[in-house]
Amino acid sequence: MRNTLFAIRAKPFLKWAGGKTQLLSKIDRRLPKEDIRTGQIDTYVEPFVGGGAVFFHISQKYSEFKHFFLFDINKDLVNCFNQIKTDVETLISELSFLEAEFLRKRSGRKDFYYEIRNRFNADRSPAKLIFLNKTCYNGLYRVNRKDEFNVPSGDYKKPTICDEDNLRSVSGVLQNAEIICGDFTESKQYISNHSFVYFDPPYRPLSPTASFTSYSKDNFPEQDQIRLAEFCKCINANGAKFLLSNSDPKNENPADHFFEDHYKPFAIDMVKAARFINCKAAGRGQINELLITNY
Repeated sequence: MRNTLFAIRAKPFLKWAGGKTQLLSKIDRRLPKEDIRTGQIDTYVEPFVGGGAVFFHISQKYSEFKHFFLFDINKDLVNCFNQIKTDVETLISELSFLEAEFLRKRSGRKDFYYEIRNRFNADRSPAKLIFLNKTCYNGLYRVNRKDEFNVPSGDYKKPTICDEDNLRSVSGVLQNAEIICGDFTESKQYISNHSFVYFDPPYRPLSPTASFTSYSKDNFPEQDQIRLAEFCKCINANGAKFLLSNSDPKNENPADHFFEDHYKPFAIDMVKAARFINCKAAGRGQINELLITNY
């Protein structure tokens, strides 16, 4: 394992819709810090890891955590995390080659992008996933019903495709983490009264047309949002502490009381966040999001 003491601070290695970098300070202020400081909480569980911004923040700031369990239903994402953990040098070598080829092909970058996209859909290579993420439109991850990545090419002059230093730092941080592919409910066996659980599910759409990405070939419909609320009540009964982020439906419909109805026992805080990924400029700007805690 690389000694990360002198490495740069690890940060998310993928662009990811709904990433929490901009909310880190607000999330940090709401952590159960006394229980973390005293060792009552020593296990971190994240059932929807996504880009991992909150995990990277907590794992590097709070040395009291001894165990990390990260879950996601997205197989490509989990495979990428696991290769960075176990064989980061091979990934860096493959990604460096893709970066060099892309930058060399000044007039043929779109063709090269679609060639790599086709190859990725055949072999699901983690290096190709990172390449596509850094060069596709808006850094989206989206698949069709055949589970094929189908995001079009972006338009970047000199994107940073292979960030070697960060990838090595990420690998170091991940040595203490177990990364598992599965539905969020599969995290239950790792959750106890010594756990802090951060939930960042696919957000409940603010309107019927607001859900623009698919993180796996299956989406996360209303019944899954309800299933998640019931899961939160279950782990609360078992003594775990959790924080959950989601959209605030009152941005569009003040009469929508979904979260008050389904998270009634818990504290619901409204915070400001920026909406970055939207095809229309009018759809970008400050909106309200929710942070829900059981403590």
